[in-house]
Amino acid sequence: MSVLAGFALLLVVVFAVAFAVGRGAGPVTPGLTPGGGGGAKPGTGHVMGAGR
Repeated sequence: MSVLAGFALLLVVVFAVAFAVGRGAGPVTPGLTPGGGGGAKPGTGHVMGAGR
């Protein structure tokens, strides 16, 4: 097996383990849903340049 193939295999294994750990840990916030907007309302976020 070449060095490049070994490195590619190592990357696949590392990403697979990271994905499995992330799936097991669950969402970062309790209300987080896949593909959802997060429930943020327009105008409630940080305004760039505010307070100048």
